[in-house]
Amino acid sequence: MLAFVFPGQGSQAVGMGKDLAVSSPAAASVYERADEALGGAGISRTCFEGPEESLLLTANQQPAIFTTSAAAFEALRETLGGDFPRAAFMAGHSLGEYTALYAAGALSVEDGVRTVRARGLAMQDAVPAGVGAMAAIIGLEAAEVEAGCAAAAAPGEPVSAANFNGGGQVVIAGHAKAVARAGEALKARGAKRILPLKVSAPFHCALMEPAARRLGDALGGIEIGALATPVVTNVEAIPNADPARVKDLLVRQVTAPVRWEATVRFLGGAGVRRIVEVGPGTVLAGLVKRIDKSIEVLSVGDKASLDRAAEVLRG
Repeated sequence: MLAFVFPGQGSQAVGMGKDLAVSSPAAASVYERADEALGGAGISRTCFEGPEESLLLTANQQPAIFTTSAAAFEALRETLGGDFPRAAFMAGHSLGEYTALYAAGALSVEDGVRTVRARGLAMQDAVPAGVGAMAAIIGLEAAEVEAGCAAAAAPGEPVSAANFNGGGQVVIAGHAKAVARAGEALKARGAKRILPLKVSAPFHCALMEPAARRLGDALGGIEIGALATPVVTNVEAIPNADPARVKDLLVRQVTAPVRWEATVRFLGGAGVRRIVEVGPGTVLAGLVKRIDKSIEVLSVGDKASLDRAAEVLRG
């Protein structure tokens, strides 16, 4: 049994997708459609040429990763043709859930890229620069992290678990002062490392509530099509195939933690023995290997990895 998964923010790199766009007409078409949907050639240029400062802006990073992941998916589908395998499930990490919905047939390129641009802008604007923070907690059980965050939170200064990534890694997010207090508390509880993250906003926490409201407005004009493949959602870590539930789950995702470890454990328990990460980087492949070593992992992010994956999938 097979699942496709799609990466979120942090997987970007200047130059991503360029060789796919050159070698695959299907990938090139995705970039062209995304550019046209956003009113210019900005997203493809940002992906292919940068500069890095532009790519790091949340409002650019989200549509850039969505577009590159969708392009890689179409390049793989084009390469395999009639041998393209049917997946049992799709899933994505945070932003990647939008690409999963695209791959499942629920979102068009145009609606997807416009929505994630709106999402990125809303998240970027939700918290003034410097007010929020995120940190990766290494080597501590999730329950300990949650308890440490609860102890460190204060009125107007929330902090909570943002990403349950698995492999002994939980990311926390919230008010910068509360994140710092939580880091000290979690170090005392036995965390091996506390790694501050370079992010433009504290994602997946209560401070993102204004962004969730704006995203709800942006989703109002988007049509969600039928899901040909169920998508295992970040909020629930179980599959959803009901298009009527998609918008609510995406809005809730903005302030809720990403349950990635539970997602991978669900996939493994459901019988998935091969996961293909489609999009820039190999972050999710690394997490999957740490969570469930019995699952074979392939990555498709550039022409070379696409060719390797296609050979295996033709099997």
